[in-house]
Amino acid sequence: MLFGDVSEELARRVMEALRHVTDIEPPTALVRVSSQSGVDYQCDLAMSLGKRLGEPPREIAAAIASHLDVADLAEPPVVAGPGFLNFTLSSSWLEDRTSALGDDPRLGAGVTPRPRRIAIDYSSPNVAKEMHAGHLRSTVIGDAITRLLRFAGHDVIPHNHLGDWGTPFGMLIEHLLDERPSGPYTIGDLNGFYRAARSKFDADEDFATRSRERVVLLQSGDEETLSSWRHLVDESTRHFAQVYELLGIGLSSEDVYGESFYNPFLATVVDELAASGLTEISDGAVCVFPDGFRNREGEPLPLIVRKRDGGYGYAVTDLATLRYWTGQRGVTDLLYVVGAPQAQHFAMVFAVCRAAGWLREEHRAEHIGFGTVLGEDGRAMKTRAGESVRLSDLLTEAIAHAAGVIDGRDDLSPEIREEVARAIGIGAIKYADLSGDRERDYVFSWERMLSKNGNTSVYLQYANARIRSVLAKADQDLADARVLLGHPTERALALALVRFPEAVGAATAGHLPHKLCTYLYETAAVFSRFYEQCPVLDAKGPGVRDSRLLLAELTSKTLTLGLSLLGISTPARL
Repeated sequence: MLFGDVSEELARRVMEALRHVTDIEPPTALVRVSSQSGVDYQCDLAMSLGKRLGEPPREIAAAIASHLDVADLAEPPVVAGPGFLNFTLSSSWLEDRTSALGDDPRLGAGVTPRPRRIAIDYSSPNVAKEMHAGHLRSTVIGDAITRLLRFAGHDVIPHNHLGDWGTPFGMLIEHLLDERPSGPYTIGDLNGFYRAARSKFDADEDFATRSRERVVLLQSGDEETLSSWRHLVDESTRHFAQVYELLGIGLSSEDVYGESFYNPFLATVVDELAASGLTEISDGAVCVFPDGFRNREGEPLPLIVRKRDGGYGYAVTDLATLRYWTGQRGVTDLLYVVGAPQAQHFAMVFAVCRAAGWLREEHRAEHIGFGTVLGEDGRAMKTRAGESVRLSDLLTEAIAHAAGVIDGRDDLSPEIREEVARAIGIGAIKYADLSGDRERDYVFSWERMLSKNGNTSVYLQYANARIRSVLAKADQDLADARVLLGHPTERALALALVRFPEAVGAATAGHLPHKLCTYLYETAAVFSRFYEQCPVLDAKGPGVRDSRLLLAELTSKTLTLGLSLLGISTPARL
């Protein structure tokens, strides 16, 4: 029999065998990839059951092994150490499974039998401001998670929560009405207008008062104010679309749900919270004090839902957002790809929504936090003038750096060179972001991310291109080819290839794209060892050449599909 996720199949069989050993309902068995030579998978369930059963873990492991039926999949399990169950896949199963992957576009990865309807919030730039390096992580991580979830079979709805409402826009519109600059405005113009408006707001009390009044006009639907606001939003969304296109991100205008979208719901949100008895008046503001949240002095922490002046803050917009997606759009899961410093804020929002009944038992809400992009000085990325690095400049620079990587290639047309440079440069930025644990900060280094060696997208892209070159030289139909495992590196490569579903599953379940990156790098490294030790085009022996070409083709398909799930393209020629 053939299986997708081998570790899950082994775990299922361990649990079946355990029913013959004890009536105790144990935790789910975890079968992990083993780093031990000669062992493919390992399970430590017997060790966790030792105290509960009052028996030595080795005896429990031996009892489980005696009832395990894995003959079609692996060699007889071996009890090792204090009570581990060790598994080594049989060569015949590996040959069958790897051979079958050639006809499977998903390379063994299954589709969830229980799809969820998932709303995912990511990117979320501010209107009238250029996207900067600080938007990179949310955008890239959110896009990768969206791709992974869709590949798993979930119904995923991205929503780009633009900052397009509130005091900053009253301030900016009032400044534009004062100055009447000639249009049309570019996003760069809007950046400058915003800085000028901010300075006036801080220094001129009359202007600050007029700006606040302009916010009221905006919220009440004054047509002159709304017309100016629409121009700001339209020019900003054009800029965002250009950045997304260059970065290869799937967000479109249909995915935009700005703060303004939720404005009509805010009063109702506050009314419903009050009707549920969840609100209190604190210093003139309407607040909710969710259980379990306190400041350093031990005092309850408030979530302010309406300010003392009657205005609404971003907290009530977040409450309205969650209420809308669960109540009106029928989502089961809400994911927020937002920086790690917002963890407490989202925990409080989720707590209030549970208390209000907008998050029920069948719902899941999760803040997917991430660290900061640092410059090589170890500080948040800034220009020499101390300003945030514009994201469009960063991407353009990446493509320029990548063009240097392929300098000297006179066999590529100008069009192909441009395409390849973009694939390398944009891929390098994305992979550098995704290949480390997202919760940690990472240092942005051109030299490291564009290296042809080590865990980089460039290394993977070059590995794939080399494989495609070998396959092109062979020019052979592999429809009837079958994998034969005669050399240790052939077996190691086959084992890596059948683990693709496990890597995708781990990256998807934990919203951890770096697990897929690590797998792809390790697979490419295994292929490199295989290629060094096993002649492919000049292979000798019946069926050996076809087998090795098939292993090469499957490696290319794995790298291509895996990188595509991260939003990274794989040029056939580099």
